[in-house]
Amino acid sequence: MKFFVDTADIAEIKGLLPTGLVDGVTTNPSLIMKSGRDFREVVAEICDLVDGPVSAEVTALEADKMISEGKSLAGIAENVCVKLPLTMDGITACNALSGEGIKTNVTLCFAANQALLAAKAGATFISPFIGRLDDINIDGMELIREIRMIYDNYDFRTEILAASIRSANHVKDSALFGADVATVPPGVLKGLASHPLTDKGLKAFLDDWAKTGQKII
Repeated sequence: MKFFVDTADIAEIKGLLPTGLVDGVTTNPSLIMKSGRDFREVVAEICDLVDGPVSAEVTALEADKMISEGKSLAGIAENVCVKLPLTMDGITACNALSGEGIKTNVTLCFAANQALLAAKAGATFISPFIGRLDDINIDGMELIREIRMIYDNYDFRTEILAASIRSANHVKDSALFGADVATVPPGVLKGLASHPLTDKGLKAFLDDWAKTGQKII
């Protein structure tokens, strides 16, 4: 599974790069707003830092304007992935941009039928929103399972990008159900390494080592 970091915070991205876990970055208008910086400037800086796809979202609602915005965003850097809403206009824009070799991430997916349309339109990624489904008592992981089955039935190349992830269990379950990518906030990604038994075991080892009075260097 690939990990994309869901943030527009440059410092957070730089802090995670040495781990080798950052395969890409996803942003949205809300995350850019939190950064308090110019949109294109932030996207360009992230693209310079990260080799993988960097999702940048259009704000238009009509297909022709989405296409224009998408082309403009794609011009920022080669690794920009244009983020489009899962509407019929978004699907139309996805088809047009994908046809020109521009990477696309179709977002705000809440149903398997929507994911089918995105794949037919040539989307690079489909982003089912797990957490938001859980918020209304619908099992987000069932959506991952359904999309995986449909895509495998027809050998679609669109990658399943599990989004709206709020916990380590969301990441684990997405991997179990076959998502290709998980886009996670920095705090959730760091938390994947945490376990109380790991902490307990490490403390015991270090306590015993201290008793030997030795040093490795």
